[in-house]
Amino acid sequence: MSSPTGPASGLPVRMPRPRQPGRHRRPEPLAAPEGAPALVLAVPGAPSAATRGLAEEIVSIARSELPGLDARIGYVDGDDTEFPTLQAVLAHAADERTARYEQALAAGVEATEPEGPVGVVVPLLAGPDAALLRQVRQAVMDSRVAAELTDVLGPHPLLAEALHVRLSEAGLARADRARLFTVATAADGIVLASVGGEEAVQAAGITGMLLAARLAVPVMAAALDQEGSVASVAEQLRSAGSQQLALAPYLIGPEIDAALIEAAAAEVDCSAAEPLGAYPAIGKLALAKYTTALGIAPQQPLGAPVR
Repeated sequence: MSSPTGPASGLPVRMPRPRQPGRHRRPEPLAAPEGAPALVLAVPGAPSAATRGLAEEIVSIARSELPGLDARIGYVDGDDTEFPTLQAVLAHAADERTARYEQALAAGVEATEPEGPVGVVVPLLAGPDAALLRQVRQAVMDSRVAAELTDVLGPHPLLAEALHVRLSEAGLARADRARLFTVATAADGIVLASVGGEEAVQAAGITGMLLAARLAVPVMAAALDQEGSVASVAEQLRSAGSQQLALAPYLIGPEIDAALIEAAAAEVDCSAAEPLGAYPAIGKLALAKYTTALGIAPQQPLGAPVR
């Protein structure tokens, strides 16, 4: 039996914790605004089960960072059966938004007619690739849907971190420069392999400088889709004194045939790390492009340490 002031048994009463005042208080959890546009991940390259698994993992990361996020996957070269095309995904999102509005009106609920973009399209590309971005832009136009197209994910310090991790996983770099241990196969020169021509090489070079600072070894960018580019960069690194090279793909994965990475590594006689894939930073960067497009403030700066 209890009284108005608490339990009569004398058991302790759990009281709600007061919100911590001041600038050090824990930030309120960020959630997607109601009715916000969908985040549509535009996946380049030939679709496959592996590509779908990678894309699903990336949008899962984005959803975990922003509860309530409507995240979808559209394939640039999809078939509208197993792999829905980007234009079909955008059109479906538009139809759903219209249906929700009409259902609200039919139910007598006061509703505002939806306006603004139906979706924010984020290309799944680490760096610029004019040909692939042209395909994405054309797909958005063909959908006849109001959608906003963001820039690619890089350059960004988190991509340098991801490259470092992939190299260390392959035994080509130390996991932590501050720890005093050696890796027998650690590279003393990195070829950062991109696709998209000279523009992509220049953009990759920015992330390459950040990677070089992490590894304390020279890093130079090259284009996998330009004949002789990787060999030329490898020769420059060796001429500068690097003896053991490694190839680090500045790629998510789906945008290029994996055989080209293997062939490039074999051409210059070095080992290669895996592409960036579904490293957690990829999902966070995709979400950052989305929130920036909508003007949503993140809970904390991207890449900031959690206290």
